[in-house]
Amino acid sequence: MKREHSIIVAAVAIALALAGLLSWGFIAGRSDSAAEAEGEQTIKPAVQVTQNTLGPPTLTLTPALQRDAHIELAQLQAAPYQQVVQAYGSVLELGSFTDIGNTLASASAQRAIAEAKLAASRAAFQRAQALYADDQNFSRAQLQAAEATFESDEASLKAAQIQARNTEASADQAWGPALSRSLAAHSELAQSLIGHRKVLIQVTLPPGISLPDTHSRAAIQTPAGKRVPIEFVSAAIRTDPRIQGPSYFYTADAASGALPGMNVIALLPSGQPLAGATVPASAVVWLQGRAWVYLRTGENTFSRREIATAQPQPGGGYVVPAALGPGQSAPPATSPAAEIAAQGLPTNVPVVVEGAQVLLSQEFSAQINVEED
Repeated sequence: MKREHSIIVAAVAIALALAGLLSWGFIAGRSDSAAEAEGEQTIKPAVQVTQNTLGPPTLTLTPALQRDAHIELAQLQAAPYQQVVQAYGSVLELGSFTDIGNTLASASAQRAIAEAKLAASRAAFQRAQALYADDQNFSRAQLQAAEATFESDEASLKAAQIQARNTEASADQAWGPALSRSLAAHSELAQSLIGHRKVLIQVTLPPGISLPDTHSRAAIQTPAGKRVPIEFVSAAIRTDPRIQGPSYFYTADAASGALPGMNVIALLPSGQPLAGATVPASAVVWLQGRAWVYLRTGENTFSRREIATAQPQPGGGYVVPAALGPGQSAPPATSPAAEIAAQGLPTNVPVVVEGAQVLLSQEFSAQINVEED
C-alpha cells in the first residue's frame, strides 16, 4: 500500500514539474516575441528612399544622421550663365602653312629685287637718252643697250608681280584672306603659328547652325577633358568633309596641350547671357559620367538633380542656368547638355554643399538593402 502511495506521489510531482516547464517556456516565448516586435517597431532605418517615377528618388534622413554626415546647406550665388553651341574641332597640321609662307616670302623678295633693278635700269636709260641727245660722246649702241636692260628689267618686274599675286591667291585659297595676309605681312599671328607658340584649330558647326554673334569665352575641350580658351581668326576657306557645316579658324596656346592632329569639342557662346547660379565644387557628385547636386526639398528630405557642365569655374564648380520663372520659355535645345541646361536649377532651394557624397552613398546603400530584403 505504501509503495502504491509513493508511486502516485512521484507521478504527481513529475506532472507538476512538466507543467511548470511548459508554462515557463510559453511565458519566455511570449516575452521574446514581444521584445522582437517592440524592436521592429522602434528600430527604423536612418535613411528612407522613396522612388520617383519621373526622376531620382527622394531621401529622408533623420536629423541625427544629417549631423553625423556633416550635411551643410547653402543658397546658390547668382551669376550670369552663357549658353553654348557645341561644334567639332580639329587641331591642324601647319606644314603646308609654313611652306606657303616661305613661297610668299620668296615671291615678295623676287618682286622687290625686280623693282630695285628696274629702278636702276630706268635711271641709266634716262641718263643715256640725255647724253645721246646732247651729243656728249654717247653712242647709239650704248643707248640701245641701256634701253634693252630697262625693258628686260621691266618685264622681269611684271613676271615677279604676277608670281607674287598668284602665290597670294594660292594662299587665299588654302587658308583664307586673313591668314594669307598675316603670312604676307609677317604679322604676329603668322609668326606665332609658324613658331608653334599657337596652334590653329578648324571648328565646324553642325549643318543648319550658324556661328554665334560673339566669340568671347569660346573654348575647346581636349580628349583629356581639359578646357582651353580659343581666339577667333576668320571663316575657313573650306568645310570639314565629315561634318559639312560652316567652318571657322581659331587659335589656342600651344602650351595648352592641344596637339596637331587632335580632335576636340568646341564650345561657342550663343545668345545673350541668362540668369544663373554658381555651384561650388564641393556640392557636385558624379554618377555615370554626369554631374549632380542634392537639393533640400523638405525639412529632412533631399533629391538629386542633374546639372549642366558647359560653363566650369576656374577654381572648380560650375555656373548653371537658373530655373525659368512663370511665363518664361527656354530656347530650343541643340544637344543633350543644352536640354539639361534648359531645365535650370532653382536658386531659392538650399543645396547640399558639404556631405553630398555621403548622401549618394546612403542613397545607393539604402536601395541595395531594400532589394536584399
